[in-house]
Amino acid sequence: MKVVFFGTPQFAADVLSDLLKHNIQVLAVITKPDRAQGRSKQLVPTPVKQVALMQEPPLPCFQPELVSAPEFAATLAAFEAGLFVVVAYGEIIKQHLLDMPRMGCINLHASLLPKYRGAAPIQRAIMNGEMEIGVTIMHMVKKMDAGDVIKKASILIDENQSFPEVEQRLCQIGSHILLEVIHEIEEGTSQRHPQNHAEATFAPKIELEDCYIDWNRPALHVHHLVRAVTPDPGAWCYVEVKQQKKRLKVLKSQVVSSSEYQPGEILRYGKEGLIVGCGEGALQIVTLQLEGKNVMKAEELIRGIPRQMFSLVK
Repeated sequence: MKVVFFGTPQFAADVLSDLLKHNIQVLAVITKPDRAQGRSKQLVPTPVKQVALMQEPPLPCFQPELVSAPEFAATLAAFEAGLFVVVAYGEIIKQHLLDMPRMGCINLHASLLPKYRGAAPIQRAIMNGEMEIGVTIMHMVKKMDAGDVIKKASILIDENQSFPEVEQRLCQIGSHILLEVIHEIEEGTSQRHPQNHAEATFAPKIELEDCYIDWNRPALHVHHLVRAVTPDPGAWCYVEVKQQKKRLKVLKSQVVSSSEYQPGEILRYGKEGLIVGCGEGALQIVTLQLEGKNVMKAEELIRGIPRQMFSLVK
């Protein structure tokens, strides 16, 4: 089976690596353009591009600004691929490209469709406190994440697993069933089942304002937010440190039992750790990053800043 692979972030790069290890014939890789990062604004290749260039010989790698631009269609058609495989590419692919490969286009999506269609399925599922999540291989259609389901796989997670851990587990099971589906398509044994669109839910891209901590919410809700958006962009709030307002990212937390429900009040600051009251229960901040500082444990912050010089800004 001759495949063209579309993908951009590390999740997609790990899936691509696994396909190559299992001798899937990847003719070319399509990924998003290099982007400037950091203060130096140096162009950094996408993780998928890095995997493509590490092969011997390197895989042909294309980085169009718009993959569905008419002028790029001839480049794709020249590969005469039997199948397009799309994993977290980052752009909606138009119908003239979906119609191009003989066996169609398939997508590995990190949710149990029709739940959590969209750009941030893992993070939104964790934010909502889902304990069972999974991956879906679907046949691609023009409407986002609405195509027929070919295969699903699910895992159980606990309430303390954060996004990077969950993403890695989903990547492993996703790669496994993707390989199965590619072989089944090649053998003509794959089956498709339409989604129940009435059950669809959506997972829009995570914006910075989505990550603001509302201490009036229950502690478990805040904990799920922390898990979902660590390490980037990170759940955050404002604090006052030595009479200066700074942003504080909470990177690891734990729900603790407490009879004190004072939202946004620091209940403990010392040997007991840094514990903040919520709308229901309390949250212990375990790992954090103060604006302008490195990531640190809460006890390091407590040792360096006296209690009277640290407060939450409500």
